[in-house]
Amino acid sequence: METRDSLLHLLTVARGDAPATLILRHGRVLNVFTGEVLETDVVIANDRIAAVAPGYSAVEEVELHGQFVVPGLIDTHVHVESSMVSPQQFARAVVPHGITTVISDPHEIANVAGAEGIRYMIAASEGLPLTIFVNLPSCVPATSMGTSGADLDAEALLALRGLPRVLGLAEFMNVPGAVLGLPGALEKLLAFRDGHIDGHSPSVTGPWLQAYVAAGPSTDHESMTAEEALEKVRAGMFVLIREATAAKNLRALVAAVTPENSRRFAFATDDRHPADLIEEGSIDHNIRLAIAAGLDPIMVLRMATLNAAEAFGLRDRGAIAPGRRADLVITSSLEEFRAGLVFAGGKVVARDGKLIGGWAFPEVDESKVRGSVHVDAAALSFRIPVPPGCEGARLRVVGLVPDQVVTEHLLMAPTVAAGEAVADTSRDLVKLATVERHRGTGNVGLGFVHGMGLQKGAIAGSVGHDAHNITVAGVNDADMRVAVQAVKDLGGGLVAVLNGVVLGSVPLPIGGLMSDRTVEEVQVQMAGLLEAARVLGSPLYDPFMQLGFLALEVIPKLKLTDQGLVDVEAFAFVPLWESAE
Repeated sequence: METRDSLLHLLTVARGDAPATLILRHGRVLNVFTGEVLETDVVIANDRIAAVAPGYSAVEEVELHGQFVVPGLIDTHVHVESSMVSPQQFARAVVPHGITTVISDPHEIANVAGAEGIRYMIAASEGLPLTIFVNLPSCVPATSMGTSGADLDAEALLALRGLPRVLGLAEFMNVPGAVLGLPGALEKLLAFRDGHIDGHSPSVTGPWLQAYVAAGPSTDHESMTAEEALEKVRAGMFVLIREATAAKNLRALVAAVTPENSRRFAFATDDRHPADLIEEGSIDHNIRLAIAAGLDPIMVLRMATLNAAEAFGLRDRGAIAPGRRADLVITSSLEEFRAGLVFAGGKVVARDGKLIGGWAFPEVDESKVRGSVHVDAAALSFRIPVPPGCEGARLRVVGLVPDQVVTEHLLMAPTVAAGEAVADTSRDLVKLATVERHRGTGNVGLGFVHGMGLQKGAIAGSVGHDAHNITVAGVNDADMRVAVQAVKDLGGGLVAVLNGVVLGSVPLPIGGLMSDRTVEEVQVQMAGLLEAARVLGSPLYDPFMQLGFLALEVIPKLKLTDQGLVDVEAFAFVPLWESAE
């Protein structure tokens, strides 16, 4: 926090009356306000930029030899939990890529552990070489059609508003609640109307989009087409172009960006697994993809910095200018952007892809976010008998869409054996179940999924957006049951099972969402698990990421919660059998 003394020191350095802490000499500085690249110096006083000009003196100097200096990158929407590691390990993964600020939504851990989960994430992100801002989860639970581990109403959210680094309200997924002004939704929107409200409105257009924006959301990361993105920008929203592990929207959306409207676009990663963060990167990956798609590099870097800061009212960062935080990235090329040196608050925190600086991560009490899996696997039944009168009827089947979190609502003929609907690998028809794991209710939603590609065995995980129950897909009931038991034995995690044997696993004991190991260790574990999934026949790049979204009842079209099949567009439960209405 800036104090009177720190401001006075900043002004003294800016006037040239005292030496700077650090000067970056002879760089080519990107001015995101004007679009110019200026050959000049960056003058730093402690954690702030005092001046962008030559002629100053400093205690320490770094010679850049004409390398480019750009503002630190900002991820406008991310679930840290989806990296499957703690905030400290997440920082180790993304800071070397030039990410110095993220806007996080801890609704994954909040759906498991409520307010205690949010407090854990804030405590665990203190003192990092990365600023992790928080938008408070707006939809815990996402809807009443799935069972989560907590319920946060407007009063509970307001009690958390004064916590460090809280900006406002996170992605408002209850579109009908916002548009229709329904009780519960309306109270939350009113409570945060004087702050930031983040949107979540996939495929919402026309009058409903107009009403949704009028309700308060001003940013949105759920556009799928250029036309949808443009309609949201025209309505006054910032569109956050997402490139996640499962949802890859960037190539479709950059077609909407023009020099005239580019100031209303920024970038987000939403959900990315460790291998993608380490090997591809974070927002820097988005930057390279957008430039490769034909966008001007300076415009793209403005989207990743100034636009992102302004979208969330962060006036102290996003640009290289007097008074701004000295969050900076040194790179040898704007066109082929790769972070070399990374500065956070005026300190070097990464060099050539490695975190440096001797950061001591704080120890955090995890007792209230462990032990979150409560299920009796032996008592579960995954049988799907054919109901009387449904002989010859078709099944409603969740259809995977490659590289997306949306699904299709398919109708397929069942394969029946001994009076039960069973998996049929010849048609890529695999049994799907969502098992409630928070309250020990024994709830099991049953259905089928097409597109998973499994030829044998089963996969399961306690990462199941947003309620985070256990989602399991399998070719036979016995392996599905073993998979659920294995997830429980791990205290939460991801598993692949064949003939009753666990072939691979990633333990996630923190809320059933995050590991207590390093990000590199999790990357290795995940690589082994994905190889096990390939042994089972799945051709998907990451079947566990896609499996984790099959229970998300706010993303079209058909999803399966622990309470049953949900037609998301109708916002209602539907029977598994087409004629059983």
